[in-house]
Amino acid sequence: MNPLLPEQLAARLTQPLCGPAVGSRFEPTPRLGRCYDSAPADARKAAVLVLLYPHRNRWHLPLTLRPAHLPDHAGQISLPGGAIEPGETDREAALREFHEELGAAGQPVDMLGRLSTLYVHASHFRIEPWVGVARQRPAMVPNVAEVAALLEVPLGHLLDPIHFGCHERWYQDQPYTAPHFLWEEHKIWGATCMILGELVMLIEESGIAAD
Repeated sequence: MNPLLPEQLAARLTQPLCGPAVGSRFEPTPRLGRCYDSAPADARKAAVLVLLYPHRNRWHLPLTLRPAHLPDHAGQISLPGGAIEPGETDREAALREFHEELGAAGQPVDMLGRLSTLYVHASHFRIEPWVGVARQRPAMVPNVAEVAALLEVPLGHLLDPIHFGCHERWYQDQPYTAPHFLWEEHKIWGATCMILGELVMLIEESGIAAD
């Protein structure tokens, strides 16, 4: 495990970003009229947290399986996150949503910086992704109302091309190819794949070692 990863990643996040994986291997194709890097003025505002933490001598991050009853992205794999409340910053919302979904109250989290804003057509959300780090594995207790299962994925797993692929989906009665990361029996696709894809690209281009 690279103990310098948080500092190296924080330094990279202070520099300009290339955008939310648009034009990369992580973007669904064809776009079918969707624009991921420009949100309408009335888009709902949301924030998510990519939380890195050490576990079994590897950097990990938590993902959640969303219950089938939720109105947005039911049954999909997501980063902890949700809508930004009035008077709240996106940074505050990312942390609050993490604690609401996965508990770990009192766990110190160092916020390293932002990834690119991503607009999601299906739910009309403008998502602000934050990257944070916990210096030890949080004592996570999933909120069963919002989380059907907790997935703890090694960062190095996402960086290994053998765990990346694509599958076919449909949007407005038209087929498209959806890139995904594979973890156990799950496909991590859509907005979560694009956000994690940007993180992967930043790590790759910067030559940062994960493990």
